[in-house]
Amino acid sequence: MKIGVLKETAAGERRVAATPETVKKLAALGAQVSIEAGAGAASWFADEDYAAAGAAITDRAALLAQSDVLLGVQGPDPAGLDGIKPGAVITAILNPFGERARVDAYAALEIEALALEFMPRITRCQSMDVLSSQSNLSGYSAVIEAASQYGRAFPMMMTAAGTITAARVFVMGVGVAGLQAIATARRLGAQVSATDVRSATAEQIMSLGAKPIFVSAVAGIEGEGTGGYATEMSDEYKAAQAQLVASHIVKQDVVITTALIPGRPAPRLVTDAQIATMRPGSVIVDLAVEQGGNVEGVVAGEIVERHGVRIVGHTNVPSRLAADASALYARNLLNLLSAFWDKDAGRAQFPDEDEITKAIRLTRSGKVVSERLLGQPNHAH
Repeated sequence: MKIGVLKETAAGERRVAATPETVKKLAALGAQVSIEAGAGAASWFADEDYAAAGAAITDRAALLAQSDVLLGVQGPDPAGLDGIKPGAVITAILNPFGERARVDAYAALEIEALALEFMPRITRCQSMDVLSSQSNLSGYSAVIEAASQYGRAFPMMMTAAGTITAARVFVMGVGVAGLQAIATARRLGAQVSATDVRSATAEQIMSLGAKPIFVSAVAGIEGEGTGGYATEMSDEYKAAQAQLVASHIVKQDVVITTALIPGRPAPRLVTDAQIATMRPGSVIVDLAVEQGGNVEGVVAGEIVERHGVRIVGHTNVPSRLAADASALYARNLLNLLSAFWDKDAGRAQFPDEDEITKAIRLTRSGKVVSERLLGQPNHAH
């Protein structure tokens, strides 16, 4: 089996889908690996290191013509796939809901597209879960960014000249990114509190030494969707949550928001009126900015100031830690290919009836086959 690793073309994307470490392991499985020249340069992996690990360094045209499986971070632009081998498999983060036209274009090119963000949240898939591996780094990065934007210290410091009080950090949304944000803020010495729509997360928040902030008086607030994701809440709950957040946010120095609902715009958690109650010099980092943002007034790709509060809207946060993000992402892909590797055939086989295949396969034989996508309203179909 010939595996090709694409150089990312999306603006600002510094990650790469394979590292010299995973190339070596793919070669050990029996794959022939080719890397598009310069693919790892932005995350500090040199072509020579890939070559030493057993990969062939090639140009894009040769890579597309010969690869059975193409590994990418972001879904490649269909316009740049001229000459791709018919029936080739593309494995990447494909943003199927946001880039539906691109999925249709893959189908038209007879490509089999596998969307890594559709990986089921089951035990068997933990080592292949790119959303978790990348969100973990996003949560860490959000706190480091907040600390650099915040014009004061995070830990309590007792000095001869007096005491500096610890920064108060509030994390909204306690998934993988939120948990890592809590842990990182605690390590930096902040006083941390957190909230989530899923009441089961209160225990996780406390286990990290943070204070859970939850609506308790409203029924029906489990908020646990299928597969461990959050769901939409009742209007009554939203009103109670908004009131609780408003009274809590006044006292906070740093707010980090991470709430996402798959396939939907990000829920609005912080209003302009609430931002106005925070003290000048406070910082908000919105990790949901690419889905429209949790914070009113956030601007994708920019740091803006409202009412004296800095609102950070960095996009593609994992790419800011490109070397580590690539190392984890590449291992996720290696684990996926290894799980489906057929030694006798010398290739990865994705059986139709397997629950992972069913979840992540978007296109096959010229058609869109993903049930999650076909269930979405779409004017093209």
